[in-house]
Order: sequence, then C-alpha cells, then structure tokens
Amino acid sequence: MSALLLACAPLVACSQDSGGASGVPTYDPAAAASARASESAAAAQALASAAISAEAAGVVTAESLSTDRYQVTSIPEDLDELQTEVLRAFVHYDQVTWNIWFTRTGIEDAQPLTTAEEYQYIKENLESVGPGRTDGTVKVSVTSIDVASRYSTEPTAQVWICDDQSDLVAYSADGEDVSNPETLQGRYEKTITMVLEDGSWKTMGEQTLSANECMV
Repeated sequence: MSALLLACAPLVACSQDSGGASGVPTYDPAAAASARASESAAAAQALASAAISAEAAGVVTAESLSTDRYQVTSIPEDLDELQTEVLRAFVHYDQVTWNIWFTRTGIEDAQPLTTAEEYQYIKENLESVGPGRTDGTVKVSVTSIDVASRYSTEPTAQVWICDDQSDLVAYSADGEDVSNPETLQGRYEKTITMVLEDGSWKTMGEQTLSANECMV
C-alpha cells in the first residue's frame, strides 16, 4: 500500500478516503487540478529564480535579457567574454530602439548606443513615420555572434538574429491601424554590425537578409 501511495503523489492527487473495502485511495479531480497548478507555479518560480541567480552571477541567459515587450527566445551557447559583451550591447540597443518605436518618444536614448551616422538614420526614419505607437511583443532569437577584428584598434562584430514581429500592430496618432505587413508583421533574418567606439560597443548598421524564412 505504501508503494501505491508513493506512486499516487505528486502527479496524481488522491483523497484520504480509504475508498471502500479494498482500502485503495480514490481519485479526486479537484485535488489533482490543485496539485498540477501548484507544480506549474513552483516550476515557473524556479525558472525565474534561476534566471535571477544566473544574472547575479554574471551569466547571461535568454530569460535574463528579456522584458515584457522584448522576448529573447535563444542565444548562442559557449560565448566567450568578448562575445557576451557584444550580446549585451546589442540587446540593450535593440530594446531601446524598439521602445522608441513602441512609444514614438525617447529618440535621444539611442544616441549613445549608435554611431553618429546610424543615430541620424534612426532619427530621420522616426520623423518620417510621425506620431503614433506600436503595440505587441517582439521576439528575437540571436543565432550567432562573430567578433571579426578582435585585435584591431577598432574591433567590429556581426550579430545574426531572427526578428519575429508578427505580433506587432502600428497605429497612427488617431488610433488607425497603419501596419504594413511587408515591413512589420513578419519574421526577418538580420545581421547587425557593431563597432567598439570610445570603449563601448555601438551599432553602426543593420541589414535584412530574408523575410519569413527564419524561426525564433
């Protein structure tokens, strides 16, 4: 009987009723649902705690890099210290620039994260779109990071990503849906070029390689 009870808990919740003459516990659906909910909550809490602990220890994970509106779904394994620096700098830049598009404000926040030419490009692009907002969540899979010139006086790096924008909707200042499915609501394989300038990694350009072919 003890073996039966051990098999019953934790995946299947059983009542404490003896269940009749056989003494076998009876199945309680409500207790089972409660047990499953408790296990799911515990698992979610464990994942969150692991992400916080990893970040505190200096370990970068997809979870530690994510926010409510910007979800990193995966990052390359076995990154060295320099590649990790590039990853952090890219994600920071990407989150800041996406927040600019979400709110159509804060363009000045991108200036220290980009080269002068790239900042001017972003600024002009934002001005051409005009007031409004973008709603939804962007998902990003970082597939590769290559530091091309580690030992030069001005190192550069390439970051390859799959940028999933399928959940996004753009609105004008009047609240009209102005989403362009050809440029917004798709999955885009991109490469981002970064340069080490004044002691920090800055974005100097982006290039879209394909549409609706990559997966996050």
